[in-house]
Amino acid sequence: METILNVWPWYVAGPLMGLFVPLLLIVGNKLLGISSSFQHICSIVLNTKKFAASGYNASENRWKIFFVIGITLGGLTAKLFLGDGNVSFLPQQYYSLKGLILLFAGGFLVGFGTRYANGCTAGHTISGISTLQLSGLIATISFFVGGLIYTHCLFPLFN
Repeated sequence: METILNVWPWYVAGPLMGLFVPLLLIVGNKLLGISSSFQHICSIVLNTKKFAASGYNASENRWKIFFVIGITLGGLTAKLFLGDGNVSFLPQQYYSLKGLILLFAGGFLVGFGTRYANGCTAGHTISGISTLQLSGLIATISFFVGGLIYTHCLFPLFN
């Protein structure tokens, strides 16, 4: 139990995450990523015919909704059974008008960046680099550079 509760070293966790890419490719040429799951949810909620007209095949991407549900349930299960049992939806600082504005602005920027980059950080970094896509490498470098700029230049302005 102690092995599960402690942080795993990078040389164990990294290769385990990396093994998911060939596994997904073996079971049907599927690439790991979360942002495209939002497109699948939209195709369920909205008119699927409109998505089909744009070349999106909902039946081939049905697994993505289960992927997102599994991540959510896995995180909740880990928090409930491996954590201290206290589950809160958001940190207390976000239950204010300023916090709501920050959440909305952050969500908008993440969504815009995800669509602009044609994928999320997980998709580009894990799947893109492991399948030797130049776009994955460029996107990953851009994510890190953007994070460093925010952390060292912009974050001090907000705190």
